[in-house]
Amino acid sequence: MLKNTNLHADKPCLITGQSFQLPEKLVQDLIDNALREDFGRMGDITSQSVIPEDAIATVVMAAREDGVIAGLRIAEQTFKTLDRDLDITLHIADGETVTAGTELMTVSGNARAILMAERVALNFAGRLSGVASKTAEMVQAAGAHKATICSTRKTTPGLRMVEKYAVRMGGGMNHRLGLDDAVLIKDNHIAIAGGIVPALESAKQNVGHMVKIEIEIDTLAQLEEVIATGIADVVMLDNMNCDDLRTAVNMIDGRLLAEASGGVTLKTVADIAATGVDLISVGALTHSVTCLDIGLDFKA
Repeated sequence: MLKNTNLHADKPCLITGQSFQLPEKLVQDLIDNALREDFGRMGDITSQSVIPEDAIATVVMAAREDGVIAGLRIAEQTFKTLDRDLDITLHIADGETVTAGTELMTVSGNARAILMAERVALNFAGRLSGVASKTAEMVQAAGAHKATICSTRKTTPGLRMVEKYAVRMGGGMNHRLGLDDAVLIKDNHIAIAGGIVPALESAKQNVGHMVKIEIEIDTLAQLEEVIATGIADVVMLDNMNCDDLRTAVNMIDGRLLAEASGGVTLKTVADIAATGVDLISVGALTHSVTCLDIGLDFKA
């Protein structure tokens, strides 16, 4: 059974890394659900039948390939959910770059608790480190241009908040966290609303003054319409080639933020950034990332 514990009663309940903080309460439900999924109906029958109830062990979590680490505090929270008395030392902070073989965390204490939490802890750390590593590659590939690399809502269902956190650990920024963050008028909205102008005017009339409005367009003629309304705060330039992106940036002339989107890869991101856009949104940061290989081994 999962313990309902206050993991750090004497500390701020924060998952921290690279000046970004994520409250533990936002991830505890994710951890509990993942553990329940792994436990099934009877729990860890392997550990229960092989490992003495009072056995003590020390294990080391280590990177098996180069990358940027994220999710270690979530992994720590996973272990603590099973046994808050485990002795855990983090050797690396989220957001740090490591090489293969780098020790990330040492866990000592009840062996059954460690083994029961192992796979869930590694799944979080591996997945989120994969997201952070992919983001860091994209940021580096974009070069010294002003464009900020942003994630999208193309995330694993149920894991959006922690995947968005991992993007931050890799040096990127977040687009909308959900549908209620900001207005983003896309092609289907425009078609159903009857055009760019009515869509923007309706949005302006129906949201509060604190809400930003972004609209997606894919032609320079549409961009002229958007600029003429004076309503949008951000324009998403969808699947435009670099020549059109440069023209769009010149047309905008600083009056609203320019975001490039669609088909961004490590090979194309530098050319896109060089057009002068402010933002580059990349769904691949989260929707098709490969987990970083992280292992947990017994320390004799």
